[in-house]
Amino acid sequence: MTLELAALERYLREHDIPVVGALQSTLIAGGRSNLTYAVTDGVTRWAVRRPPAAGRTASAHDVGREFRVTASLSRTDVPVAPPLLLCEDDAVLGAPFTVTTWIDGTVLRDRDELGNMTDDQVAAVTQTLIEVLVSLHAVDPASVGLAEFGRPAGFLERQVALWRRQWDAVRTRDLPDVERLHERLAADVPRSPDPAVLHGDFRLDNAILHRDDPTIVRAVVDWELSTLGDPLTDVALMCVYRHAALDVILGLPAAWTSPRLPSPDDLAHAYAKASGRDLDSWSFYLGLAHLKLAVIAEGIAHRALQGADAGRNAHRAAEAVPDLVDAGLAALER
Repeated sequence: MTLELAALERYLREHDIPVVGALQSTLIAGGRSNLTYAVTDGVTRWAVRRPPAAGRTASAHDVGREFRVTASLSRTDVPVAPPLLLCEDDAVLGAPFTVTTWIDGTVLRDRDELGNMTDDQVAAVTQTLIEVLVSLHAVDPASVGLAEFGRPAGFLERQVALWRRQWDAVRTRDLPDVERLHERLAADVPRSPDPAVLHGDFRLDNAILHRDDPTIVRAVVDWELSTLGDPLTDVALMCVYRHAALDVILGLPAAWTSPRLPSPDDLAHAYAKASGRDLDSWSFYLGLAHLKLAVIAEGIAHRALQGADAGRNAHRAAEAVPDLVDAGLAALER
């Protein structure tokens, strides 16, 4: 879908953002959730984010959360795109949206895009991503104004319940094993470590890399699922994204599923080493991450069926769900 550029230009001018020419926009490929546009007036570029036209879920498309967390983290060592404006008035563009500083760089989505990188560079950028995640989890939420950004107490119990509810909101068919996985998780929720700021969707293609040195992360993007909670949920999802199902969900051979990258176990151990954290109850976290990714995949297909297809055969994302649920159940047996 296209942006209403005249309305956006008026809004930018009203909020003291100089616009020197007619705006042009391009929908950036790769999004399966909030939509991202590159917008320019011929001199300056911005990134504009808004939810999809249909099939939204409140927690999964909250651009306001993205704005608040990145505004806070811009004062830390965690690399983010500095946010400029948050508009929560649907009347302007038909949905809430954010405007952020444009970060020039490279986003590696397709596996072929790793072809220009050496094995040493691939290993280095993976280690850098882990270090960025460790840095994020080391941020003291209160020190950056995020003490009230989430409710850490009971976080895991709520996550198990949340993703079950999300399934009910977006499911396109009945899958009894989803209920089975949910019941297994709900029956064995571990005690969480101290809460941290979570990204909620951390992987390679949610990072902008330096154009000349791809081992440098210039910004982590797509913060719509960020919150305060158990840091091991971020780690587990990062590892589960190595599953081949991600290729079906994204509609392309994803860079993050490339065999050139470390295995899920190696990623987890690298995080544990860099952070000094124990991976206690790791099977639970893997099971929960598989449930979350399965629901995300179903949600993509659900939106496609409602006419909000993000391209690349989004309706086929549902094909990944049974395998992810099976893998989640298998993880609980580890």
